[in-house]
Amino acid sequence: MRDFLPADKARREHVLAVIRAMFSAHGFDEIETPVMEDSVRLHAGLGGDNEKLAFGVLKRGLTAEDLAATSDPLDLADLGLRFDLTVPLARFYATHRAVLPAVFRSIQIAPVWRAERPQRGRYRQFVQCDIDIIGEPGPLAEVEILTATAATIDALGLTGWTIRVNDRRILTGLLNYSDVPIGLHERVLIAIDKLDKVGVGGVLDELTELGIQTERIALVLRDSGDNPGGWYFGDDTPDWLDTDAYDSLLRLREAVPSASFEFDPTLVRGMGYYTGTIFEIAHPASSSSLGGGGRYDGMIGRFLGVDVPAAGFSIGFERILDLLELPVAGSADAVALLYDAGVEPATLMELKAALIDSGRRVRLERAPRNVKPLLEQLAASGFSAVATVTPDVTDIAQLQFRALREG
Repeated sequence: MRDFLPADKARREHVLAVIRAMFSAHGFDEIETPVMEDSVRLHAGLGGDNEKLAFGVLKRGLTAEDLAATSDPLDLADLGLRFDLTVPLARFYATHRAVLPAVFRSIQIAPVWRAERPQRGRYRQFVQCDIDIIGEPGPLAEVEILTATAATIDALGLTGWTIRVNDRRILTGLLNYSDVPIGLHERVLIAIDKLDKVGVGGVLDELTELGIQTERIALVLRDSGDNPGGWYFGDDTPDWLDTDAYDSLLRLREAVPSASFEFDPTLVRGMGYYTGTIFEIAHPASSSSLGGGGRYDGMIGRFLGVDVPAAGFSIGFERILDLLELPVAGSADAVALLYDAGVEPATLMELKAALIDSGRRVRLERAPRNVKPLLEQLAASGFSAVATVTPDVTDIAQLQFRALREG
């Protein structure tokens, strides 16, 4: 969990403004949900491994006897900080469905919390930028989501990125072809999901420990690594490939021509709630994905009692921010007044008010003996010009502004 200095905060807000504007331009509406949800909801098996990282909030009024009597710490928590924005969205939709449109397109831009081991690109509090479409069962939902995402990343000026795509039905076909018992499907997928970190050998070792025959899976893992960019299946498709799912990925690629797609049959996405198409943003400068999502048709039914189709995408804001080369978020209308000790406060406030009325952003700074460090700090904070206020200055027409960056 981090503090942000003014320049960092301004940079973050600039990027968030671009994301928010692009999502809105593509027809999505922003909502807000509480930072806490019921503990039972957060631990309903919908969040995959992230449930293990959820911060719990203890019940009020607990006693030492309560603490000693429990065998499960979760029994002592009735609330928890949200670990993503998808579970809260499912609860939100189930609560407000009657007043929402038949096909609901949502934006959520907000912090989430996970008890991570802090490292670069991985924090305990971080911002997620989500768009979701609820109520659209066809491929249009994925097309709209990926089109909006691609446009947003382009608007941020990031280049060299690709979208890796797969379908959970393809993964299920691969596991069935490899004779993986249904009860071990999730554990095998978790192992495959580590491919980028431990390599083919590490994944196969873990599968062997689970008692899985790895010959067929090994061929797919190695074939995927030998064919970067994917799309290597022609008329002679392998026995394990779900051709309907693969054809839907081909149509998706055709419908979003502005994005660079890579088919990766080993892409898993760790969340257990995905039911169909899954996707991630990859970039050569990052060892982790810059965002991801997919179709999760079964989640909302857990809260509503009726299945509702849904798909979504979450931009990894913190990781993308690390890759962007942004100028200082300054403004030509941001000016500073350096005043001498003898200037009356009333005069300073009159000058400041007049400049604000003319559309300027104004900061008052007492003039130091060595002005250079202050000017550098003002320039780094985005101020474009300064003027000195002496006791004889009473009107903004008397102010002599000089550009900061020109000295």
